[in-house]
Amino acid sequence: MVMDAFQDMEPAVYPPLAGFDPPTNAPDLRVLVADDDPVMLAMYREALQQFGHEPFCAANGDEAIALFERERPPLAILDVMMPGIDGMQVCRHIRSIEARRDTFILVVTGKDRPETLSEVLDAGADDFLGKPVTVDQLHARVTIANRNIAQRLAQRAAEEALARAQWLAGIGETSLALQHEVNNPLTALLGNAALLRTREYTAEEEDEFVEAIVEQATRIGAVVQRLSSLKDPQSISYVRGTKMLDLSPRGGTSE
Repeated sequence: MVMDAFQDMEPAVYPPLAGFDPPTNAPDLRVLVADDDPVMLAMYREALQQFGHEPFCAANGDEAIALFERERPPLAILDVMMPGIDGMQVCRHIRSIEARRDTFILVVTGKDRPETLSEVLDAGADDFLGKPVTVDQLHARVTIANRNIAQRLAQRAAEEALARAQWLAGIGETSLALQHEVNNPLTALLGNAALLRTREYTAEEEDEFVEAIVEQATRIGAVVQRLSSLKDPQSISYVRGTKMLDLSPRGGTSE
């Protein structure tokens, strides 16, 4: 196998890149590298390690897919021309199993045509690098990938923070709405129940107390029903600039 030949090789030693400091703020520095050329694979491994990354090397598409599914690295570097499953197919497979477009994919190709970029993007890649690949070119592309990955992570964190803030705001608005809609009928219900406990009333007054309790309990039940049937929740002004969920009879409920 090609990987056997690669394992028997002495790793090439490349001089450290002048002025390059490995990234310290990246949360995940793993990189999938797929190339059937053992010399190129050795270059990728050595260079990526100099960049501060942890490379996982595959000599063909099958190995690349297996490594990706096991490791799920944030960056993948895929050679287009490989035996069996090529780099484009690996790229499409990665995109097909991702819940979101999380992995930055850099495709390496020897094709130097205007339509190459379009083909690469159609396959789901984020960037491409033409052959022959040099360490400096690889460094530039990996730097771009790192920045893109950091931006994606920052955007994801911002979206999650916004979603949580909206969720918490929704809880607050729901709490105010329930307090507003339920407080009065609950107070009336408890008041009439307290009067019943005194046992100091006429038969006619007892009927009035029981009727009032049933009426107020029905009002509370209607509020709960409207809450469970909301289809398009809306907010309305409450007091001192606060908002509350609209639980009025036509406040966003289904018909």
